[in-house]
Amino acid sequence: MIYTESIAGGTALALIFNSLQESMAGTYYCAASYSVTEKLNAAVVVETYVAITWKDAPTDQRPLMGTDYIVRCEVTANPPATVDWLRNGDQIKSSGRYVIENRGLLIKNITEADDGVYTCRAAVMSTGELKNREIRVEVQIMPEVQRLPQVMDAVEGQSFSVMCNATGKPVPEFQWIKKGTQQNAADLDRFSVNAITGQLDISTVEQQDHDNYACIARNPAGHSESVMKLNVLIRPKIIEFINITVSENEEAVFVCKAFGRPAPEITFRRYGTVEEYTIGLQVSDDRIILEQSTDDEKGETVGTLRISKLATTDDGLYECIARNRGDVAFKVGHITVEYRPIFDHMKALPPVYTWEERPANLSCFAQAIPNATIEWRFNDRRIQDLYDQNLRIENEGLRSDLIVTPRDRRYYTAYKCVANNRLGSAEHVMELREARIPESVPQVKPRIVSATSITFDIMAPPVEPGLPLTAFSVQWKEQFQSDWNFAFNRTWSPDSPYIVEGLRPQTAYSFRFAARNVVGLSQWGAYVDQSTPRRSEPETPRILHTPIQDEEEDSDPIVTSPYADHFDMRWSIPVDNGEPIDMYRIKYCPGTKVNGYWTEMEEHCIEQDISRMTNFEMRSLQADTYYRIELMAHNAIGFSKPAHVLMKTARGESDHSLGTTYDVYPAGFGGFSTASRGPFSARPGAPQDVTLLLLTVYFVCRFVFV
Repeated sequence: MIYTESIAGGTALALIFNSLQESMAGTYYCAASYSVTEKLNAAVVVETYVAITWKDAPTDQRPLMGTDYIVRCEVTANPPATVDWLRNGDQIKSSGRYVIENRGLLIKNITEADDGVYTCRAAVMSTGELKNREIRVEVQIMPEVQRLPQVMDAVEGQSFSVMCNATGKPVPEFQWIKKGTQQNAADLDRFSVNAITGQLDISTVEQQDHDNYACIARNPAGHSESVMKLNVLIRPKIIEFINITVSENEEAVFVCKAFGRPAPEITFRRYGTVEEYTIGLQVSDDRIILEQSTDDEKGETVGTLRISKLATTDDGLYECIARNRGDVAFKVGHITVEYRPIFDHMKALPPVYTWEERPANLSCFAQAIPNATIEWRFNDRRIQDLYDQNLRIENEGLRSDLIVTPRDRRYYTAYKCVANNRLGSAEHVMELREARIPESVPQVKPRIVSATSITFDIMAPPVEPGLPLTAFSVQWKEQFQSDWNFAFNRTWSPDSPYIVEGLRPQTAYSFRFAARNVVGLSQWGAYVDQSTPRRSEPETPRILHTPIQDEEEDSDPIVTSPYADHFDMRWSIPVDNGEPIDMYRIKYCPGTKVNGYWTEMEEHCIEQDISRMTNFEMRSLQADTYYRIELMAHNAIGFSKPAHVLMKTARGESDHSLGTTYDVYPAGFGGFSTASRGPFSARPGAPQDVTLLLLTVYFVCRFVFV
């Protein structure tokens, strides 16, 4: 590495350092001889200079918060360098928490506030060399896991999630450990762990998951953990609830057993009700006591419902309810109450009727648990012992039928049904009566008379219980005819209107009436003579809306619309008085009452003719406004008297944005009628070409858009 070399034609000798090292510094001597005998010497001092070199000065350093830490920066140089420190351009001096040492900068009790970029500056004054070393200091914080709940409940068969939170710098990663087996939860079936968020998920909890679990948070600064116990709740299961049968007036003991973790609580209630029985004596019924015993170690509970002095009303379904924090279980059981036979359901039944020696069926059914057997008695003698061919018994169990063929009048009498079971017996008397045709109709009055129809009010004759009237019949003829054999006939059911139609106007008629039951038709009676009037205009239509309040006698009834801008007016078809109704005319005007008198806004009235319909939808009405509606029916003779009603629209905003539409309805085979909606209603007297134009536009629009 050091050698000599002749130069200048051999007159000089050079000492060459191929790679100067610090160890090569020192005094070197050059020796020469002159004329062989004269010795010459010269000394040369070689000094080495070492540039500034960073020996131990990492540019990225991560101290642990709360410790004393030396930000390392060792420098080598020759001549030796002096070192100082800067942070954010400001020089750091040794004082307090900062101490400048040969190895670096000592920071005592380092905090997160000490994060930053530090400058280690080295300088050699004799050579003027200066170098800077920037060192990034990031203070690390050891993780600290937030304390988990000591115990958490998870329900068997359901999913479960828990979040583990921790602080630390850098952000820690999470791990869950099952303490009982020291297994990583991320490696277990049904378990998943999010290492970033710390969330532990169990897709389906099983009983074996009952254990302690540790959440561990780690970063380069260290680790921390928190432990929680996972308490697996076993949902209640009702393992025994057996139906019971108990006799009336005895004590019923209804037992329900259930299992779960924790041991469930048990209550009862009548099936279909909401209110549950409480532990102990029931306030609402002191016959009922609910008892409960629990074995926490086995997780079993026994609930006992005791009902003393059992009544038939206690018979039915009961629900056992088992609860714990995991869930609720239900099971239905039945208490069957045994009781002696009763005939309560038959006491209100009418007698049995028959006639003309027709067989009659006397059916007897006894309510009893256990089922009763039935026997029949006639004049206090067992019918089974009489061997009477006119008395035949079918079935002798829960239900029994006695078939009676009344060959003579002695069979129209009372028969006794006797029911027996092991708890007792009961008797019920059934009566067989001879049925007869009804008595004559006592009175009939015409109520509504028109040119072609008459409506009658018929007073029914008295009837026996269980033998109702099935129909009323009428015959009528013109008064000049004397023979009823050529009369017209009609029959009504008892609950229908009694209307005779198809009569001729201005004609005198004779009517007679009869009542019918299952036996036959009564004698004709209640004769009525009545003449029909001439053909005339229809009767007044009846408006099918219920008034909201009683009004004064001379005032129109008030009805309300559920809508603010329209109302569907409906009415019934009136009597036409001999000529068919061909149209209706409706007129409605807004107005108000002032001092008890109705004042119409005549300029806003709308009048519309409607063909063969019994409803009309009034459109484009004002909200919260009274309208007086007038409705008349029309036939070939003229208009009926008008029907009036006051209508009030609902509060709200009226919607007139849709403009005017027209509903077109068939009016027989000859054409169409229109019901206009909106402010542009066609009124009587409007030019026909305008109406036809509107109809044309209506049809074109409908066909194009549909």
